[in-house]
Amino acid sequence: MDGLTSRKLKSHLPVCILACLSGGVLCLPLRAQEPQATEETQQTTPAEAPKPDMPTAKDREVSWRILPRNFLQDQKEIWLFPTQLAKGRHWLPTVGVVGVTAILIAADPHDTPYFRRTGSFEGFNDAFSGRITGAGIALVPVAFLVGGHFRKDSYAEKTALLAGEAYANGAVMEIALKMATRRLRPSDIPPGGNFSDTFFESHKSGAGISSSFPSGHTTAAFAVATVFAHRYRQHRWVPWVAYGAAAAVGFSRVTLQSHFPSDVFLGAALGYSISRFVVLRPR
Repeated sequence: MDGLTSRKLKSHLPVCILACLSGGVLCLPLRAQEPQATEETQQTTPAEAPKPDMPTAKDREVSWRILPRNFLQDQKEIWLFPTQLAKGRHWLPTVGVVGVTAILIAADPHDTPYFRRTGSFEGFNDAFSGRITGAGIALVPVAFLVGGHFRKDSYAEKTALLAGEAYANGAVMEIALKMATRRLRPSDIPPGGNFSDTFFESHKSGAGISSSFPSGHTTAAFAVATVFAHRYRQHRWVPWVAYGAAAAVGFSRVTLQSHFPSDVFLGAALGYSISRFVVLRPR
């Protein structure tokens, strides 16, 4: 196999892996719903049998019809979060995220130049380019939506809709922060340039949506990963794979010089928090 062919295969590897994982997880609800020929189930009448597709008390109802309403409700909760702080709630995790982000911002000028100098991640960068990881993040919910529709698996369909809802909520927050901070990307800084003075310096676009802080890919990856990790948490390997893939996406944004480590950390915190405490919050 020549070098060009090998490079092409590596560049499509993440998408292939995500496609295989999506197919594997799609099969989980079917196996979980198969009746067991035990004495206990034989004594259960059809009227008493639980419906696996019905939402539990902790599930949020979702459908195409109510998705816009859910999204607007999410946005209201997100933007009114400071009122929760004013009431003395959620201070510990908020201070933790802000504190770690501040420490990483202070460290960015010292750790980021290493990833510009090193050539150790060339193969990794080919496999985890921005376009490939972006397509992979979108592929998983789409695969569940389509697969769930044809398999009559409403749980998979609802999981896909929740993931899409989390993705959209994260995108709104990420774009707003980018427009407010206008941080330069590491790749925008010339050789020998200053990695310290990066905020409010990006003028690539009038709106500032192509700036660096936070990482949009990482926000989306952790938003989607959190939904699947929570909805399929009864299968122990799913959270490990979901968060592992999201972490790989985040790390690739640093090695590609698209983001600083602080951008990636805040993106991961936003994606996780929006999914776990807004989209998946018990209603």
